Amino acid sequence: MKRALEGIRVVDLSHVLAAPTCTMFLADLGAEVIHIEPPHGDDSREFGPFAGDHDKNRSGYFISLNRNKKSMVLNLKHQKGKEILRELIKVSDVLVENFRPTTMRKLGFGWKEIQEINPRLVYASISGFGQDTLPGYDTRPAYDMVAQGYSGIMSITGPEGGPPCRVGSSVGNIFAGHQAVIGIIAALFAREKTGRGQHHDGAMVDGLFCVLENAVARYTLEGTVPGPLGSAHPSITPFQGFETKDSWIITPIGNDSLWKTFCSVLERDDLTDDPRFATNPLRTEHKDELIPILAIELKKKTSQEWSDLFEAAGLPYSPINTMKDICEDPHISYRKMLVEIEQPRVGTMKIAGSPIHLSETPGEVYAPAPLLGEHTEEVLRTILSYTDDEIQELKDQGVINTTV
Repeated sequence: MKRALEGIRVVDLSHVLAAPTCTMFLADLGAEVIHIEPPHGDDSREFGPFAGDHDKNRSGYFISLNRNKKSMVLNLKHQKGKEILRELIKVSDVLVENFRPTTMRKLGFGWKEIQEINPRLVYASISGFGQDTLPGYDTRPAYDMVAQGYSGIMSITGPEGGPPCRVGSSVGNIFAGHQAVIGIIAALFAREKTGRGQHHDGAMVDGLFCVLENAVARYTLEGTVPGPLGSAHPSITPFQGFETKDSWIITPIGNDSLWKTFCSVLERDDLTDDPRFATNPLRTEHKDELIPILAIELKKKTSQEWSDLFEAAGLPYSPINTMKDICEDPHISYRKMLVEIEQPRVGTMKIAGSPIHLSETPGEVYAPAPLLGEHTEEVLRTILSYTDDEIQELKDQGVINTTV
């Protein structure tokens, strides 16, 4: 067994980001992922940056999310397209989609219908507010920004005293995709005992709300409505970024022992004797007095100079890396988190690797992203046993498109 999910077939009806993130990790772990695209292709094929010409097969956005997958073009507006999808569902283990909740039901592929087609199938849906919702929420369109705003995460993101800010990456989509992977693998494990599939009803809002950490507890326990704090922590001090002579550095001082060491490195042992700063609760209470003192000290040296001193003292720290810094970082390279692929029509390019580091069956990037419709005929022939004449007829009817 070379990969953990070898033998698992996934019908991937995903588009753009949330569900493609989910199926990407399933593919990294060895599942056969058949990405079913409409004739015009996944919307993300039109998203930049592009490797050279603006072309559906040169989108860096699409390529970065769809490595290791197969692409099959199928027109689900055509009755025969729906029949082919039904045939695929019968011989697959997982179906993943991220349409609005009403879309799959209108197509005839809601959870009730799926159970009749293949009762062993694990069906994962990702939407903004979920399938099982209050009236009206199931028809409500949702992008990542909607989920970030609704969940509350934007209200605690950004500079202190500033307006709400979107998190820099589309975490609403991405967290929902990660959580769907957990649900799918758990459902596959349960299927070994019961013989039945399950429906994962994932919502971007749920996914973000559950990672709000102590912001929820601060409100439910204290009645406090948290606001943005920049890089600072609401209950640990100092635990934030500071400007240095040339850039920025993070200093998460999480306990009183680290505080004493930190003060020693700063050559400010007097701060440890100050009763205002003796314990973490006191430092947090008096942070408006403490942070300006530390800010002055940390601007006296460069980030590299502080890094060397903090490293020698065993303190937690990090420079605030730019994309250039992190993409050229030797640790990222060693962990195989930036890997090269040979992408058709593009050539050699680098994309993020898989973070699933299992000791025997790790996630890995072993194939490039597919060209649009690249595997349509292969799927029809090898999985569904269609003949050349039948495939040609499907082309003539506009059910499939194998042009790549």
